[in-house]
Amino acid sequence: MTVRVVAGDADATRAYGAALAGVLRAGDLVVLTGGLGAGKTTLTQGVGAGLGVRGPVVSPTFTIARLQPSLTGGPALVHVDAYRLGSPDGGLDVSTELEALDLDASLDSSVTVVEWGAGWVEALTDDRLEVNLERPRGSAGADDWADDALDAAAGPRVITVRGIGSRWSGVELPGGSGEYPGAIG
Repeated sequence: MTVRVVAGDADATRAYGAALAGVLRAGDLVVLTGGLGAGKTTLTQGVGAGLGVRGPVVSPTFTIARLQPSLTGGPALVHVDAYRLGSPDGGLDVSTELEALDLDASLDSSVTVVEWGAGWVEALTDDRLEVNLERPRGSAGADDWADDALDAAAGPRVITVRGIGSRWSGVELPGGSGEYPGAIG
């Protein structure tokens, strides 16, 4: 099943993440793709709110991975940012660095969300959600694009969610009915 929704702004992107959390359970892997500023961390903030995890959900760009336990007895959130993995100096490669994170140790008991993980984390499980976020930019001209680039919270996001594997067979994803809080168009 594939669902495509348009979120009007960052708040709507968070609302969709919270709605998505309603179908997530321990053992789920969510792989986020999209350009810089597309809303990957913003969507994960909504997932964290929907799961009721402790602490603010912030980009783990420099820490690579964060574990945020549930305050409600549900699964923890493991939030990974693979953007900085892979050494430009010829050191470890991305797959070696991901293996060192030992994500498979927490996969069964947590919801694992990986930004920039496409092509690297699929081997963790046969079942996953692939979420692509697009943030259209520069539609009215060069000056508008510059203003938009400075305000990461502005503008709509196109969110495409695709369930891969038997886990997602028959699961109705948020937006599958054509509605979710904050949707436009």
